[in-house]
Amino acid sequence: MPRELVIGWDIGGAHIKAARIEAGRVRDIVQWPCPLWQGLTHVDSALEQAAARWPDFAAADHAVTMTGEMADLFEHREAGVAALAERLAARFGERVAFYAGAAGWHGHGAVAAHWAQIASANWLATAQVIASRLPDAVLVDIGSTTTDLIPILGAQIVAHGADDAGRLRSGELVYQGVVRTPLCALAQRIRFRGEHYNVMNEYFATTADVYRLTGSLNPLHDQYPAADNGRKDRAATCQRLARMIGCDAREAADTDWNSFAQQWRSAQLAHLSSNLTRVLGRSGLAHSVVLVAAGCGAFLADALAAPFGRDVVRFDTLLDVDGPTAEWAQVCAPSVAVGVLLAEETHMAFA
Repeated sequence: MPRELVIGWDIGGAHIKAARIEAGRVRDIVQWPCPLWQGLTHVDSALEQAAARWPDFAAADHAVTMTGEMADLFEHREAGVAALAERLAARFGERVAFYAGAAGWHGHGAVAAHWAQIASANWLATAQVIASRLPDAVLVDIGSTTTDLIPILGAQIVAHGADDAGRLRSGELVYQGVVRTPLCALAQRIRFRGEHYNVMNEYFATTADVYRLTGSLNPLHDQYPAADNGRKDRAATCQRLARMIGCDAREAADTDWNSFAQQWRSAQLAHLSSNLTRVLGRSGLAHSVVLVAAGCGAFLADALAAPFGRDVVRFDTLLDVDGPTAEWAQVCAPSVAVGVLLAEETHMAFA
């Protein structure tokens, strides 16, 4: 029998995500901005908001995964894991369990010995849930900041990288997302009105501007300030995009800026596609394998899958999720996954 009440946590460097799971069913999910580089008080704020949202918060078992240890607030990743675990244990006590992949679940007292397995293991939790339901698949989790491309073969996770450095090397971690990525990270040259331009390597605009203009990004997932701390209406969005090539928005028509946004989208898709090609070519997965889409950028999954002839399955469809929370289950997949894993008390070896 699943545990009666579990809250799954994904403690990131930019967001904190939490999923409430009752008797194995995902009932509620929430995401808060958490600029962790500014201090641990942002973690405290999210915990206070969770306690206010769920009055029986203290009675739950708490399953935790994290990526926030990478924040430059900490001297190194080990210190980050220790600091975050200390903060959570102070609030949850013995009811908190930290996810360490193949090394299992650990209470606060064992965190120091397993910090390397706990660090940035959120992708593994999501892949583990998928592997228990789809024996052959590729997790494609396109978030606000990063993209995970994780192969699963014969119900085993066959990723070549075990940590962020290894996954960056293998192409299984791509440091691009659909909200916070500076546009200058996507291309050195970009096409506008039939001509190619060098890109200004300045923090003038982000991918949120692109997908806000294309109409793909849900405003509820657009939680961070714009690059210039300005408005998020159409005019301000076009002006930020125009700055990337030394222009002003008034110098072109709306249709030109719409086309320009599509050029940035194509550049990002090309980069993600090259990494997916690398992952698929190495994993030995059959041509019929499905892509499991997660993250606030899951709207790119169909376009990413099309050249490979792959079908796309939404992550939330693999779970017992209340209807209104389905989209958030996809957006906040690791928090849902880690909560489900603790609720089910399942374990799968990391191949």
